[in-house]
Amino acid sequence: MNSGHRNRGDSADSIPPGVDPADQWVLDPATGEFRLDLDAGRRDSAERPRAASARPRAARREEAAPAAAAAPGSRAAARSQKGATAVAGGRAARRKGRSTRGRRALKWTAGTLGLVLVAGCGGAYYVYQHFNNNISSVKVQVGDDSERPQATDALNILVIGTDSRVGLGREYGDEGSAGHADTTLLFHISKDRSNATVLSIPRDLMVPIPECKSGEKTIPGETRAMFNTSLGQNGRDPGCTWKTVEKLTGVRINHFMMVNFEAVKTLSTAVGGVEVCAATDINDPYSHLKMSAGRHVVQGEEALAFVRTRHAVGFGGDLTRIPLQQQFISSMIRKMKSSDTLTSPTKLWDLADAATKALTVDDGIGSVNKLKDLALDISRVDTKNITFTTVPVIDDPTDNDRLVLKPNDAQQLFAMIAGDRSLTDVPQPEQSASPEPAAPSSSAPAAPQVNAAGVKVTVRNGSGASGQALKTATALQGKGFALAVAGNNAESTATSTVTYPAGHEDEAQAVAAALGLPATAVQASSKLGAKDGVVVLLGKDFTSAGPSAVPTEAPKDIQRVQADDTNVCASKAK
Repeated sequence: MNSGHRNRGDSADSIPPGVDPADQWVLDPATGEFRLDLDAGRRDSAERPRAASARPRAARREEAAPAAAAAPGSRAAARSQKGATAVAGGRAARRKGRSTRGRRALKWTAGTLGLVLVAGCGGAYYVYQHFNNNISSVKVQVGDDSERPQATDALNILVIGTDSRVGLGREYGDEGSAGHADTTLLFHISKDRSNATVLSIPRDLMVPIPECKSGEKTIPGETRAMFNTSLGQNGRDPGCTWKTVEKLTGVRINHFMMVNFEAVKTLSTAVGGVEVCAATDINDPYSHLKMSAGRHVVQGEEALAFVRTRHAVGFGGDLTRIPLQQQFISSMIRKMKSSDTLTSPTKLWDLADAATKALTVDDGIGSVNKLKDLALDISRVDTKNITFTTVPVIDDPTDNDRLVLKPNDAQQLFAMIAGDRSLTDVPQPEQSASPEPAAPSSSAPAAPQVNAAGVKVTVRNGSGASGQALKTATALQGKGFALAVAGNNAESTATSTVTYPAGHEDEAQAVAAALGLPATAVQASSKLGAKDGVVVLLGKDFTSAGPSAVPTEAPKDIQRVQADDTNVCASKAK
């Protein structure tokens, strides 16, 4: 991406002639880890007897560690350099070092496409710092804290797969296209790092795109647009997609990562291929995927074709492509954590090199060192506790080729993620007790006994504050009004009202009480019928719906893929 910059750090490319790269890795007694010491190799080269340099070149090549082997377990581990501790024991010590390296790499390899990329960086950090040179970083502008969801100790990473054709020639059509947010996943890693939820956001989903800034340029927002246009169109950068997802879900994002077509090809090749499964024969002339039913190991062009195919599977749309991508990413997690990858210096090197070259990230994680720290944090999640799902949607009533949020289900899932509730069967953290509600004022309506779960409530926003309708509907759901949904925005109004059709006054009073609105806000409306239910219009006087409980269960029938499930197969619609 042209708006990024390349970080510069110490590079293996600067190693002078005659210096063995392996000699520049020394054991730091303070941390128990190996670090790069550029001067160590120079000192050792100067001190080495002349006879050593006279040995046959082939013998020297055998001793010289390849790029990926210049890590713990190399000859550098047996030298004492600049405050480092010598490691004795010859070959036995080297074998022990390699074992330690494998265990350490296992900690660093984490899953999903974004986590795959991070893990590659983390596992390779102690190999060569020059991976800093590969990473592109972008400074994003997402507004001040008052405009954003509340910060938590959970970790949320936005991974964007762009279909940009910049620099790819005519290979994929639309040569030079700035691209869109073609594949977008929100990775939520729980506060205690015991589980993760990976939320796929369909590219055809109709959403409001907020005003955003890219550099010095301010890009106007849109009240209704396809989600994928939040990137690339009108000069929008990843920060615009970031803001769009925060507004859509109510989840505060910590970092973003962006990759293009080449990333799938290079990463799948770096690990020696990724196993996928087709339940039926696939022949898609659009993605050029031709695959017989059964299991296959794909890499390079075939891997890219697999994650792009949609015309020959499911119902032929983007919603049926998403589970294929989730299957592929889950399989890559498993492949990265396999001993086949972790014990191969060549694969670890290739993976780290491909990963760092593929990445564009926010400047908060724009170095290998920061990515390594992030990888160490997220690698605590067990693969079996990673659940993939998709935003609940329905067909757009005005356009069958587009999607809109499925009322209730989408807000319920967003609330679970924002509230750090897992979709995996793991022990849930205890929710802090909600503060005691303030005593109602004399003007507040009594809360009649009604079946809140059966009350239909539509919340419209006329407050002028972005996102209030969704926040309020979510808060009402947490208070038991499971059918509460956010409706269309309304014209700005000073005073909030709760209107109801004939015969539903008790329900309206219960809604008003739940929102802390006064009795004067409850009004009958002859324009509403029983099917309309209660309508809340938020005015400028509305401040907050107050605390609400986090949903404890996911919506019924949501799409899921578990990262450790090896039996997921792509199939056609029945």
